[in-house]
Amino acid sequence: MKIRLLICLILIAGLASSCKKWLEVEPESEIAAPILFSTESGFMEAINGVYNRSTESDLYGKELTFGTTEVLAQNFSMRDDGQDYRQTSLYNYKHGEFIKRKDKIWAGLYNAIVNCNLILENVDAKKNIFSGNNYAIVKGEALALRAYLHFDLLRLFAPSYLRNPTAKGIPYANKYTKEITPVSTVSETIDLIIKDLEQAKQLLTVDPIRSAGYIVNYPLVTDTLKNTEERNPSLFLQNRRHRLNYFAVCGTLARVYLYKNDKAKALQNAKEVIDSKKFPWTAKSDFEAFEDSKKDRILYKELVFGWYIPGAAKEIKDNWFQSGTRGFYLIEDAADYIYEKATAGASDSRYKYWLSATSNQSSRSYDIVKYRRNPLSAEANANLHYLMAPAIRLSEMYYIAAECSYAGNPAEAVNYLKQVREARQIGDPLSINSEEDLLKELLKDARKEWLAEGQLFYMYKRLNRGIVGQTGVIIPASDNIFVLPLPNDEVVYGGR
Repeated sequence: MKIRLLICLILIAGLASSCKKWLEVEPESEIAAPILFSTESGFMEAINGVYNRSTESDLYGKELTFGTTEVLAQNFSMRDDGQDYRQTSLYNYKHGEFIKRKDKIWAGLYNAIVNCNLILENVDAKKNIFSGNNYAIVKGEALALRAYLHFDLLRLFAPSYLRNPTAKGIPYANKYTKEITPVSTVSETIDLIIKDLEQAKQLLTVDPIRSAGYIVNYPLVTDTLKNTEERNPSLFLQNRRHRLNYFAVCGTLARVYLYKNDKAKALQNAKEVIDSKKFPWTAKSDFEAFEDSKKDRILYKELVFGWYIPGAAKEIKDNWFQSGTRGFYLIEDAADYIYEKATAGASDSRYKYWLSATSNQSSRSYDIVKYRRNPLSAEANANLHYLMAPAIRLSEMYYIAAECSYAGNPAEAVNYLKQVREARQIGDPLSINSEEDLLKELLKDARKEWLAEGQLFYMYKRLNRGIVGQTGVIIPASDNIFVLPLPNDEVVYGGR
């Protein structure tokens, strides 16, 4: 694999900084590396560069959050060709626009991975230049990012572990090299991901987020005594939930172990996040607040990890989420079906506050307002929270705990799901008499919770379940749907 490297150089001013200056490095040349990695701040700039690269629109700034993966999960209605996603929603993987987006996802993820490898290639030799715990945090985050990015590549471009653990997986690029990386099997790839994550978890035991004094709160509150996550005198160590922090690594491990069907270790890691009590459920008053400046639309305090995407605000407002001819939205029947309006959904705060009814002469539909910022406000952050693309939610840890607990303690498993529903103002009783019943309810609630977040497609794939259309029609599970084709260059020149 030969990928052009882009190392983002930014003056560190918290994660509110924008990435404006790029240093382009070819694999054949290492002239810039000794300069970049001669100081602690150089390593910090490089790791920030990976985060910035990951938030571009070809990755978590759109396609892997509320773009391609969400369209594949049948979570959007579209008029006309809906920003050229219509054929994607029909699983036409030969369509030109889909191929371009899919190939950019592959290249973008590997570009970020190669930059992680460049950091890891240099960090041990320069351990003595770091102050405090910064060596462990930089190396831990680089390993965690490398694993996280590979896992999404695996979930997109290879069969699931349940379907075929010995099938061809993806190249696990864990060295900075211009040589072609061989393909690992699905099982081998998962084991390599786990190895990186377990090492990252050990390194990140020194993460400030684990300290008793680190209290998750809204970043824009004016009372600094309540805003302890902003207090660290090192700008690099602020806003730990905007980075792959210790608990985010636990959450990623819970995901990966569940994908491997190792429910004991998945439960262990999910419970570590839950039991930390670091991520409180969003107050009803914050979710429902009328004033934008007091509103929490994305349930910010519940984010174990998220991607900081302030640059997406205009595209979200102008193009991506609207009921016009090219936007993503939900027709009334789809919204009512997904959120079970006739039963439990009538009180669901997600249904009430993530969807905004709109109508024309011929139909009624709902705009998706989960990411909306106030277009009349001069402030970039008009809400209680920064504009984030959720990556790992507290609720997902409860879903994982529920799924992994059922065999040993069905009542406890049901209680985990009930806690999520109660946090969303659903008090209706659950009728669960088997593991199959639980999985059906988990899928239904995850669809409501993860609307426009890109995670549902992976859940269908992991369980090898048919994808449920917007009004209940089942699209049968198939590797023809769940496994995206590799880029042609990888097949022709990489011998894949």
